[in-house]
Amino acid sequence: MPSRTPSRTGPPQRIAVLADSDTRWKWGALTAHRLAPGARLDGRLLRGRATPTARQLGEVGVRAAEIGEVTGTEFVRTAGRDRYDVVVLACVGGAVQAMLHGLAAAWEGAPSRPVVVTGYVGVVYEKLADGLLLRHGADVVLANSPDDAGRFRAVYEGVGADAGCVTEWALPFLGERRTGPPDDRLRPYTVVFAAQPSVPESRADRGHLLRRAVAHARKHPEREVLIKLRSKPGEHTTHIEELPYQKLAARLPGGLPANCRLVYGHMGEVLDRTDLLVTVSSTAALESLHRGIPTAVLTDLGIREALGNHHFLGSGCLASWDQLDAGHVPEADPEWAARHGVPADGSGEAVFAAARQRVAALAALPSLPPLAPYYTPATAPGYLPAVLARHGLDHRGRPLPGRAGAAREESALRRVGRAALRDAARGAYRHGVQRVAPLIRRVGEL
Repeated sequence: MPSRTPSRTGPPQRIAVLADSDTRWKWGALTAHRLAPGARLDGRLLRGRATPTARQLGEVGVRAAEIGEVTGTEFVRTAGRDRYDVVVLACVGGAVQAMLHGLAAAWEGAPSRPVVVTGYVGVVYEKLADGLLLRHGADVVLANSPDDAGRFRAVYEGVGADAGCVTEWALPFLGERRTGPPDDRLRPYTVVFAAQPSVPESRADRGHLLRRAVAHARKHPEREVLIKLRSKPGEHTTHIEELPYQKLAARLPGGLPANCRLVYGHMGEVLDRTDLLVTVSSTAALESLHRGIPTAVLTDLGIREALGNHHFLGSGCLASWDQLDAGHVPEADPEWAARHGVPADGSGEAVFAAARQRVAALAALPSLPPLAPYYTPATAPGYLPAVLARHGLDHRGRPLPGRAGAAREESALRRVGRAALRDAARGAYRHGVQRVAPLIRRVGEL
């Protein structure tokens, strides 16, 4: 691609999204579309354990003009050479921080640079300060609700960092609201349990939730119970899944009843046929609430920060499987929903428009100041260098020796060989996580 200078007139025309998992690609790509409708989207997948597969990319349903895997240093090198109007960093906090320093170094002395945007995929219920400070330095840090925007600004102001980057936003994948029950009454009442890869973690807790979903199906044979899974065995998402529900379901005595089954696919398409959404703390709860679907956030395992369901205190959605079995249908509190990014009046579009205008205004400036993250070798000398080194960068954001990326095109044979080695390494890693590690833990407990 030819070298170019970002457009400084009109809305952004070209956006790069760097993502490190399927859910972050979904967030980043949809954020790009919301920020600059019609702009060219180039996808860059950060190479690692959670790099999405072709099936996962297809399930997200977002098309890019081009998409490919990169290392952090490769992204820094190409983004510095082939400039964009906007760069969206849809990665875990450490990767965002490394890219901010790497891009700052790559763009040093350039007459202009792209607008850099980052944020969170969903509910922020843990590592608030840690994650936010790792994202500081971007021109725009998107907050998914008024509540998040206030919390984000408080963290930045609390350390004396510029909080002007915080911009109120809404989750970009929230679909059209549904004002009443589905029109299609030929199908059964459908309960969807939205499973999560890492919440809860233990076999006992995950087994409990699965058994209760199955018991609900047996208690209500007139209903259909769908267990919505994020990934198939061997695939990874943002979080590591050591105990896939598929394996737990395969070991259930008697198996799954006829009106209960495992499903995959786009969450929006599943919600199109959902009458009641049940989860522990998945972001799917917010998508469900936005559509006007009754949503239950389970209390079976307690209301705990480790589960993330404490985020829903005051929502009116907290309920147990016992209550759902008895016919309880939760009703969300509209004031809570509005504060947490799911307004009942559909005003989320206004929030998208405001953020879009801000990004367009920044992109139209003749130049932008250098990226200036809060973390520097002076403010975090015992932390930052290790964060940067994990992504192949030195303390100044420059590629470490041997990590700058290939200067010439690889042959097709070499590319195929490298891809095969990466796939084999990922397979070995996933085997270790899902099979070997649990076995070692069980042996250690004997």
